[in-house]
Amino acid sequence: MAFEAKKRRGVIVYLYHLRQSKQLRRYGNLQYVSRKMKYALIYMDEVDVKKTVEKLKQLRFVKAVEISNRPDITTEFSKQDHQAYKLTEEDQEKFS
Repeated sequence: MAFEAKKRRGVIVYLYHLRQSKQLRRYGNLQYVSRKMKYALIYMDEVDVKKTVEKLKQLRFVKAVEISNRPDITTEFSKQDHQAYKLTEEDQEKFS
């Protein structure tokens, strides 16, 4: 039986008060709570994100909810991508 990693996604939940931040544990893994900026970072399974975000938006103590875009960003860079960004003549003189 091989280990299979579940796809996860981060959800940022902005709060009115931090008192209720412990209640967010039931919606996923509460990873971080910012006291200064009043937000919490929750990680949850990719499958449950849409349903859980709708539930979070209905809570009275939640100001706003944002879904992390990090899994959607490509992290593979090739030489073809480098060619898209060409140095100007001025920059080429600096590096030569």
